[in-house]
Amino acid sequence: MAECILGISAYYHDSAAALLVNGRLVAAAQEERFSRLKHDASFPTHAVEYVLSEAGIGLHQVNSIVFYEKPLLKFERLLETYHAFVPRGITSFLTAIPVWLKDKLFLKKILKNELEGLGRLNCPILFTEHHLSHAAGAFYPSPFEEAAILTIDGVGEWAATTISKGTGNSIEVLKEIHFPHSAGLLYSAFTYYTGFRVNSGEYKLMGLAPYGIEDAMQTQDFKAKILDRLVHVHEDGSICLNMEYFDFATGLTMTCNNKWKALFGLPPRQPEAGITQDHMNLALAIQQVLEIIMIRLARHAREITGCSNLVLSGGVALNCVGNGKILRSGIFTNIWIQPAAGDAGGAAGAALAAWHIGMDRVREVVEPDALKGSFLGPEYHKKDIEKIILQYDAKGEYYTSDEQLYHETARLLADGNVIGWFQGRMEYGPRALGNRSILGDARNPEMQKKLNLKIKYREGFRPFAPAVLAEKAAEYFDLECESPYMLLVAPVIHSRQFHVEENNKESSMLQKLYRQRSDIPAVTHIDYSARIQTVHHETNPRFYALLKEFSEQTGYPVLVNTSFNVRGEPIVCDPGDAYRCFMSTEMDYLVMGNFLFSKNEQTEQSTFIKGAKGSD
Repeated sequence: MAECILGISAYYHDSAAALLVNGRLVAAAQEERFSRLKHDASFPTHAVEYVLSEAGIGLHQVNSIVFYEKPLLKFERLLETYHAFVPRGITSFLTAIPVWLKDKLFLKKILKNELEGLGRLNCPILFTEHHLSHAAGAFYPSPFEEAAILTIDGVGEWAATTISKGTGNSIEVLKEIHFPHSAGLLYSAFTYYTGFRVNSGEYKLMGLAPYGIEDAMQTQDFKAKILDRLVHVHEDGSICLNMEYFDFATGLTMTCNNKWKALFGLPPRQPEAGITQDHMNLALAIQQVLEIIMIRLARHAREITGCSNLVLSGGVALNCVGNGKILRSGIFTNIWIQPAAGDAGGAAGAALAAWHIGMDRVREVVEPDALKGSFLGPEYHKKDIEKIILQYDAKGEYYTSDEQLYHETARLLADGNVIGWFQGRMEYGPRALGNRSILGDARNPEMQKKLNLKIKYREGFRPFAPAVLAEKAAEYFDLECESPYMLLVAPVIHSRQFHVEENNKESSMLQKLYRQRSDIPAVTHIDYSARIQTVHHETNPRFYALLKEFSEQTGYPVLVNTSFNVRGEPIVCDPGDAYRCFMSTEMDYLVMGNFLFSKNEQTEQSTFIKGAKGSD
């Protein structure tokens, strides 16, 4: 009889559900993909319905339900924090406490009520600690029998950073750094101060950092002030924040703006306001400080665990630049990063913790890992696409031959077209990995500009990632390991770089951005780096086949791969989402399953079916 465990994360940001059947992760998804509300924090009703339907079971057949953190411990931290900072924080206290007393303190009852709306509840509701969920979600699916586990985020209950050791089916927590001394909140404070949204704009800050001038006096001054006045970084990677400069513990904002303005000589940037060289230099300074913290934590984790393998999770593990620095430091022989490293991944981690720790079940180590390429979301078939064709009177071609579809798609990409690529099961986590992707030719020097301004409708400085055939990656990038989840940054190899003469004092951001730095300019950031996805036949045969065909036509096994969405919206989930996104942008073509749609064909009167209709 199957043992089913439902993991849930909710009520902060990126709520999600995951289902474990006999210890195997069979389905996982974020609620935002179904609700179409980016970073949706509400109870993941649609995600729960999906994971149960994927397994073909009802709620009454679930044996355990596990929530990804412990609300009572979190409430304890809240009360002790307000007490420690009296009289500061009265406004925040009066805002937060009624919500806790009404809702969050009685979370078990709320969860029970939500779940009973989905079926008969016939099992207990359990709770794991936040950072244990992160650790379990990283270690158990990893390909390592033994590993150091490093989790870094904003804060869970008390812990903001943990170092643990995973062996077999056990996890031993060795060290914790407690709130408010959080590397994640430190980085989020700078996200806020530079005008981006906390809990979603941190990757923008990371992308902005390379535009900073490393040897500029201002950058060095910013970095020195951060390390002198804002945070003390110990040799073991633990930190101590100077809370006189931060408001997140008791206030309604992240920073004490007047003190930051006096310290940096720079007012907080308003959202959507222009970005100056001052902001770029500040972004570089805090990125470098975060990397110092990450490297020292990694070194200390190696020392106290004695492990040569490292797994990473928590929101800071999405800082792929920092991950790349850890990799190149040589501290660890092997590194594996949870693709859903943020709170969404806590759903899977909670279920895995219950199975292996709570039930003491034996762990089976799976190569290359147990996440199946992170393709754990819903899949749609030919009949689902045909419903959209009828609904929107869409026009397109149907290819009975996969090889013919790959050939035509590769040809269109080589001709400079931008193509939405919708295939198979949706990705779990924030990255599109070849099933809900927008693709372009990495050789095209105009591609980055086109994608940012005409397709994604987002800030022009934002970089794009390359998807590359795994066996060809070393020909293009200085990367000696696989990077299937697009969570490692590495240099474009020197032989492919073009020398660019730049005057840092005179060049605007966009002048810097649009200079061709390599023979794959659309994925080469201004510091000659790239956030790499290695594509493997074993986990994504269709995307692999497309890349292979593109390589045969052009000699380049590299494509731009960005998420299939526009700014402010979640990644598309179903065929309707994909078609609407396609039609509302300047995307040239859309491939869903074996259907190829073009903008020109949408004006024709009938659908042209190429060849006889095939089966799903």
